[in-house]
Amino acid sequence: MSKSPVKLRSAEWFGTADKNGFMYRSWMKNQGIPDHEFQGKPVIGICNTWSELTPCNAHFRKLAEHVRRGIIEAGGFPVEFPVFSNGESNLRPTAMFTRNLASIDVEESIRGNPIDGVVLLVGCDKTTPALLMGAASVDVPAIAVSGGPMLNGKHQGRDIGSGTVVWQLSEQVKAGTITLHEFMSAEAGMSRSAGTCNTMGTASTMACMAEALGVTLPHNAAIPAVDSRRYVLAHMSGIRIVEMVREDLRLSKLLTRQAFENAIRTNAAIGGSTNAVIHLKAIAGRIGVELALDDWTAVGQGTPTLVDLMPSGRFLMEDFYYAGGLPAVLRRLGEAGRLPHPDALTANGQSLWDNVKDAPSYNPEVIRDWDTPLVPDGSIRILRGNLAPRGAVLKPSAATARLLRHRGRAVVFENLDDYKARIADPDLDVTADSILVLKNCGPRGYPGMAEVGNMGLPPKLLAQGVTDMVRISDARMSGTAYGTVVLHVAPEARAGGPLAVVREGDWIELDADTGRLHLEVSDAELADRLATWAAGQQTDPADGSGYRKLYVEHVMQADEGCDFDFLVGRRGAGVPRHSH
Repeated sequence: MSKSPVKLRSAEWFGTADKNGFMYRSWMKNQGIPDHEFQGKPVIGICNTWSELTPCNAHFRKLAEHVRRGIIEAGGFPVEFPVFSNGESNLRPTAMFTRNLASIDVEESIRGNPIDGVVLLVGCDKTTPALLMGAASVDVPAIAVSGGPMLNGKHQGRDIGSGTVVWQLSEQVKAGTITLHEFMSAEAGMSRSAGTCNTMGTASTMACMAEALGVTLPHNAAIPAVDSRRYVLAHMSGIRIVEMVREDLRLSKLLTRQAFENAIRTNAAIGGSTNAVIHLKAIAGRIGVELALDDWTAVGQGTPTLVDLMPSGRFLMEDFYYAGGLPAVLRRLGEAGRLPHPDALTANGQSLWDNVKDAPSYNPEVIRDWDTPLVPDGSIRILRGNLAPRGAVLKPSAATARLLRHRGRAVVFENLDDYKARIADPDLDVTADSILVLKNCGPRGYPGMAEVGNMGLPPKLLAQGVTDMVRISDARMSGTAYGTVVLHVAPEARAGGPLAVVREGDWIELDADTGRLHLEVSDAELADRLATWAAGQQTDPADGSGYRKLYVEHVMQADEGCDFDFLVGRRGAGVPRHSH
């Protein structure tokens, strides 16, 4: 085994002949570990978000074993450890509520233990940003391995997309066009293998973001979870992380400003989730890269959506992989001169362009040519105006084109309970031209900023054939969802943003092309409303204790990435004091 060119952190635990070295080694040896494992081998953590309560990540025990094989082959010493698994599908009120908690778990687990490098096993929506945020704050050599998407869903002889089909069929039930039995029969067919959502939802988007950022090996994003090549990638990642430790290739050398600009452009090309806006900002904040909301316009604008996947298009992640996966998309961008920084370094030690310049593309329907895009400009739209002074976002590839410029009368719901109580009322004063407004679902207001922004339409309008309306909220929406939905309004209503004082019947103007979101009231009227609102505010007793208290008091707004204010920044991998 070649000598490591860098001093190993783990030597501070295992490399001494004193009392402390004795204790650290002795207790580890109760697992049957022989003495030679402690003699200068890089100790590689396998940071595992496995949980049976996180179905997307339920196959990670097997994935970890393949990572372990690679680490051993390369001469490393693998140590697997669990961290909080914030799975989107079961966790209430939302996995976003615990993303920052999971990142703390990751950061302190790495820093406080004899770990020289780490493999991050990520999958379900928030596990990818949480683990990257935590590892970035420590800044050790790290590589991410995604769990991969599920196989295509199947129902009534056609492919169905996880998440997307739920929104579609549930609206059809409310419209009376299908029966409840037909709706329920799709349940088992939607999720027919291990893995994350098979649409370009947030999990797949963040897997693509990780690959575009250069913190994974090529093809990480799209290999199906149950494809043997997913386990080969895990094995090779185990080999590579040992090499990264010896090269001292830390996250700060990969997560550069250039890498984030590549990711922003990539998100437009794949029709990625709006949630990427929040997560990339949070990751950038941890590593010390300045990333502004308006960078999504400056960098992404004008980039066509090339990937024809649900919810924006027709196909699914399994098809995407067979068509060439993300490397084929990055090659398309590069050949068109639209990959901002092709020389950006990646985890395998090569540039992003070196990784993709020869990538084949096998299906021009799934990965379209530059001159036949799914959407001519798929960049996330950043909206501003007196209704969103600090910004809001909209995903044009999932919207209805005619509604991207729209003026309508507000139908206002004060919170999600109000929405649920009134949306099905046949006497609700609403038309197809109305704009649905939902308040108090932001980071502090929900709390946790749940994926409720894609409000279902009023059943009486669904029955008339209405399929989309403009919707505005301070919430998020699932990356699997679709519609002309304005999200992440900042400041949120609970924090005293103008959204808090929108009234029933107010007129609102949306112009996605110019980035305008305007409440048609005078400045004086808006100021009076906000002053009256502030005077009437009361403390929610539920916010007064436990983790919820910590969250509500310290979470930042959507335009800042919803991190905790005290977590922003890189604290490094300095070895803490001894425990004895």
